[in-house]
Amino acid sequence: MRRTRTALATATALSLCLALSACGGDEDSPEKAASTPTPTAEVSGDPDTWPLTGLPVADGKESIQKHPVLVLKMDNTPSSAPQEGLGSADLVVEELVEGGVTRLAAFYYSKIPGDVGPVRSMRASDIGIVAPVDGAMVTSGAAGVTISRIKKAGIEFFAEGASGFYREDSRSAPYNLFTNLQDVAKDATTKPARPVDYLPFGPAEDLPAGQEATSIAASFSAGHTTEWTFAKDAYVNENTFAADGDEFPADTVLVLKVKVGDAGYLDPAGNPVPETKLEGKGEALLFHGGRLVRGTWSKDSLEAPLELATKAGPLTVPVGHTWVELVPDDGGDVTFE
Repeated sequence: MRRTRTALATATALSLCLALSACGGDEDSPEKAASTPTPTAEVSGDPDTWPLTGLPVADGKESIQKHPVLVLKMDNTPSSAPQEGLGSADLVVEELVEGGVTRLAAFYYSKIPGDVGPVRSMRASDIGIVAPVDGAMVTSGAAGVTISRIKKAGIEFFAEGASGFYREDSRSAPYNLFTNLQDVAKDATTKPARPVDYLPFGPAEDLPAGQEATSIAASFSAGHTTEWTFAKDAYVNENTFAADGDEFPADTVLVLKVKVGDAGYLDPAGNPVPETKLEGKGEALLFHGGRLVRGTWSKDSLEAPLELATKAGPLTVPVGHTWVELVPDDGGDVTFE
């Protein structure tokens, strides 16, 4: 792979150069902005399990890391193909952005890969996605209004100009920004801590029986639907842009019907920027083992953890790798067979 690396930012120079992206709905601001570190999370949950999957920690390893959860914003259009590093993520959240397409928030904690991308910009929607685990964002930048809100929320972020970022000269901008996540993790070092569990994890046998559902279509808009098929005890994303062999290994697909509002500004192409509201409550559809369990989700604030329930009581997510679909309750849809 041919690449052109940017100058490495020093550890003391936390002002990150946020380059303006010329295409595809990125609103990266040309201003320089310093990220604001978040308070270190308290050690919480079972130290013998990973906080983003609930899976047991292998002998000789610890769930208390020196780096926070790293949440990388990844492009999810045909221009991103092939996506790199998606298969190493612990958890993925898919959210709506302008133009009816989606973007991925890929969570990394138990394993930090090397090269990942293409890296794209943040949205205010990410506050409710990232804040519950005090995650640090890895991004190309953001619009000025978004940067202000991210800072106000106390979320640390690393953007182009920081250690590890480079432009891949075999690809076209803005889809050519990549980063070595291991370099980012070194700069994101904090007091060792274990984040809270991102989801209410539990054993698969605790799930209600539900109903059979071996294919899923999560529609975010008229222009984008993410399709899944259950095969060999896992869910296969039928229209992924991931590199061959680097697909996300989804044990569970969790669909949350969410409200989507207006972020209050336009992208460079003049499209209104949507803002997913990941707080309050709504309908939840949990797909696991080729079956569907219906329930509800609730989140008391942007910073609060997600809670799930059925009419019978609390609902847990089977331990493993989960892909979360934030489908608009107005204009979106979920179908299955």
